[in-house]
Amino acid sequence: MNKIKGLFKLLRFELPFSAGVCVVMGQLLALGEFATVSIIVFGFMSVFLISASILVMNDYFDIETDKINAPHRPIPSKIVTPNEALHFSLLLLFAGILFGYLVSVTVLLISIVLAIIGFLYNRYFKKSGLPGNLMVSFSVGMTFIFGGATVGLPFHKMVLFFGAIASLIDLGEEIAADAMDMKGDRLIKSNSLAIKYGRSTALRISVFIFFFVVLLTFVPFIIKWLSLIYLVPIGIMDVSIAYPALRLLKSKNDEGRKYIRLIYLGAISGIIIFIVMRLIGI
Repeated sequence: MNKIKGLFKLLRFELPFSAGVCVVMGQLLALGEFATVSIIVFGFMSVFLISASILVMNDYFDIETDKINAPHRPIPSKIVTPNEALHFSLLLLFAGILFGYLVSVTVLLISIVLAIIGFLYNRYFKKSGLPGNLMVSFSVGMTFIFGGATVGLPFHKMVLFFGAIASLIDLGEEIAADAMDMKGDRLIKSNSLAIKYGRSTALRISVFIFFFVVLLTFVPFIIKWLSLIYLVPIGIMDVSIAYPALRLLKSKNDEGRKYIRLIYLGAISGIIIFIVMRLIGI
């Protein structure tokens, strides 16, 4: 049972779940309505499983830093062995690519691209600092495009716009998270913004990105892409980003991680409320 719990913990369930939700959001933005049940399920499961695979592989490659930054994680705490984590990651990856294939060849190719970016980041670019941050944020934004691709509209203006917003939110989170993980990152000679320019500078950059996102969220209403009723989920998301972002500036490591999580939860809550509003016909 401990082994099963350990494997599940490697998934970081809320993160791949959120990636799957972004796929559904991408479908909804592209079509203006929900896709068929099979497309929703296959698209969601493909990104969920690929994201989970990348996250498990991240733990596989991060054993040494996790011994310092997160000794409670399944591998450094020896609940799961590195080989078990690797095999689990490959199984998830194969299943995710298979679901992508069931949608279309285009979606299959995007699935493979996401998997390759995830591997390159985990294996070679995690220590690179900003380039690695940009790879992760690009992948997050791609979940919206992935959703658009499942319904044949990967480059719809709304899909691209909200994909860009998702990328920026994640970029802010990545930079802030690096500022919280400096002790372990120094061990692996990371080139993060926090290590290069200092913790406070990295956090200021992160907060600037978050507030830029808040300003961007008003664009769809100014140019009348969305009706004003959708200020409700967008407003919830904005408040959930702005308040923790301000608190980040004076936070200590554990406290800062809490605020980063609040930003992430606020963003995904806004998306879920948006989807529910469409589901009930608002």
